Amino acid sequence: MVGGLRMSAGRMSLLAAAGFLLVGGASAQAADLGGDCCADLEERIAELEATTARKGNRKVSLSIYGHVNEAIGWWDDGVETNVYNMTNDSSRTRFGFRGKASITSDLYAEYRLEIGVRAANQQLMSDNNLGTGGNSFDLRHSSWTLGSKTYGEVTVGQTSMAHDGIMQSQTANIGHFSTNDIFDFPSDFIVRGSGVRWDVLIQNREPGEGSRGNLVRYDTPEFAGFAASAHWGEDDIWGVALRYAGEIGAFEMEAGIGYAEMTMTDEECTSVAPSDAQCEELGMSGSIMHTPSGIFVTGGYGVRWDLRRELAGGSDENVHWLVQAGIEQKWNSLGKTTVFGGYQHRDAGRNSAAADYVEVDMFEVGLNQEVSAAAMNFYLHYKHYEADLTDAAGAHVPTEDFQTVIGGAMIKF
Repeated sequence: MVGGLRMSAGRMSLLAAAGFLLVGGASAQAADLGGDCCADLEERIAELEATTARKGNRKVSLSIYGHVNEAIGWWDDGVETNVYNMTNDSSRTRFGFRGKASITSDLYAEYRLEIGVRAANQQLMSDNNLGTGGNSFDLRHSSWTLGSKTYGEVTVGQTSMAHDGIMQSQTANIGHFSTNDIFDFPSDFIVRGSGVRWDVLIQNREPGEGSRGNLVRYDTPEFAGFAASAHWGEDDIWGVALRYAGEIGAFEMEAGIGYAEMTMTDEECTSVAPSDAQCEELGMSGSIMHTPSGIFVTGGYGVRWDLRRELAGGSDENVHWLVQAGIEQKWNSLGKTTVFGGYQHRDAGRNSAAADYVEVDMFEVGLNQEVSAAAMNFYLHYKHYEADLTDAAGAHVPTEDFQTVIGGAMIKF
């Protein structure tokens, strides 16, 4: 029995489980605590260990996380109207694995593997496509990190650029369905009257926002609420960012600013192909909430300068800005309720000498109800889009507005 006292806590738990199973045996055998009792328990432990999923190993931890975000969306493009089921791409369904191991009291190692899931791809939906052809998994993160509590972290692999999400500073609980991603739904829809898709007109990805890639990234330790980061990737992309999160008196605040350059073939940088991209971008955002009242205001601004587009006779700037305001309070026992309105504007300029000039306005109203006991949020979101389109000759092109109502829920695990 001395050996039994030296067992790990995990083996002791399995020993207890095996002992419980043995209680169901004959009373005479249960009463016999000598003989082959311990050998029998050891055999049962071995069987349980062989069929039990381990949480990491003895040195590196494992945690599983993620969420499911599915919705129903009604849309009206001025000619047709319909209702679609969809994965909400503002914060699409995903699952991930994280782990960490301590090397010394200061040094540690981490890993992250995260997969995005689109059951019905919202960005592929159009007037004649349900987006189900976009059923897919996509690799969001696959990286390792070597970190120091004193000097910061270095991450290598598929991960976020330093300024990824820099325009999404938010103090309210609405980021899972309302972001600066202005065309998360109507990307593939035709702007009625123009014959061109919304994402082609405005270059889909938000200027100043950043994304993910195969990178080397460095993050500083947090100091007084501030943290800086930088990234570099092959064939040369690089960027830097500074973020703040904290409380000042009765106010909660988040803010960030980032700058990046891209000098490689990248469809997210330029609409001119085939050619190497030459882009610079700047993004910033801030959000402040008065904690006692729950009143909040959020704003963001991003700009991308595209040399290749300028050389093709287009505008070098693509500008996006937004403002949101609302209130978040716990008015019922389920959790906090958030009500807000917002406005976003995109000035995409002219793609080339022969292309149209386009500006887009988007008005939004949203409602979110938290259900804290289930780590769940129910939301309802209305958006109205208007395109101001001018052709190459300078004449105004009449277009139809696009509007949508999306209702759904996200549950975390």
